Amino acid sequence: MKKLILSTLLASTLVLTACEAAESEETPETDEEATQEDVSGEEVSTETDDEMSDEETEELEENTDEESDEDSEVVEAPEYLYEVSDNFAYINVLDGKEANKKVALLTYDDAPDKHAVEIARVLAEKDAPAIFFVNGMYLESDEGKDMLKEIHEMGFAIGNHSHTHPSLPSLSEEKQKEEILKTSDLVEEIIGVRPRFFRAPFGQNTDYSKEVVKEDGMALMNWTYGYDWEADYQNAEALADIMTNTNLLVSGSNLLMHDREWTKEATPAIIDGLREKDYELLDPELIQSGESESEEMSHD
Repeated sequence: MKKLILSTLLASTLVLTACEAAESEETPETDEEATQEDVSGEEVSTETDDEMSDEETEELEENTDEESDEDSEVVEAPEYLYEVSDNFAYINVLDGKEANKKVALLTYDDAPDKHAVEIARVLAEKDAPAIFFVNGMYLESDEGKDMLKEIHEMGFAIGNHSHTHPSLPSLSEEKQKEEILKTSDLVEEIIGVRPRFFRAPFGQNTDYSKEVVKEDGMALMNWTYGYDWEADYQNAEALADIMTNTNLLVSGSNLLMHDREWTKEATPAIIDGLREKDYELLDPELIQSGESESEEMSHD
């Protein structure tokens, strides 16, 4: 009799234990139902948005509105004060604008070959703006893309100097268009903006290339003077001297230089020499490009 009672009790216990285990597996404790505790052992509130007070809800909405306003804020372009002269060699003050006439524009062609990034760093250290006119052929490698990004991120304007640096008059119209637009497309793909200025290799424009440049929203730009390709000026001292003391230096001068080692070495002295003569180094962002009339008026 005792064995029968013990067997019955044991069977009942096993059944109860199995039921409790099954119930535990079928209804696991969820994150929302669990009591959360922080490291101090105190309970952490798990109230939902529906349980938030009216004051907390209103504060959340205000913060969201402020973040939305910041995200949608439009950065206005600077007012254009200057334009490229009719012969593309100088920079003039726009009619009706009041601006310093005694300015000089620094430009560097054939970038980014070998020294453009170092030149840009020198310019940035001396707070000197400039335009880097790039050849698309240098932008097809990862190294070239990275150099362009670095120059752009330092705040310098990027100009179009054709793709392979050919003499445009020697090309068909189709090839001229390809040389110009291929580089603009590459620049836009890499840094997100198209060039606003175009300089033809050797300064050789054609009627057709001028049309392509205008349609793409760029302004043509040649130069006032430059010397760093001449044998006598392929050293820093001689180049800095001629660039700052030539009689060709006048208000609105457009100084042509290149991606060369001696030009990099001469750049600090050129900057200092121009400033000692009271020339303001012109920010290219203030120069009107070839945008449409409605776009130009939006900057006034």
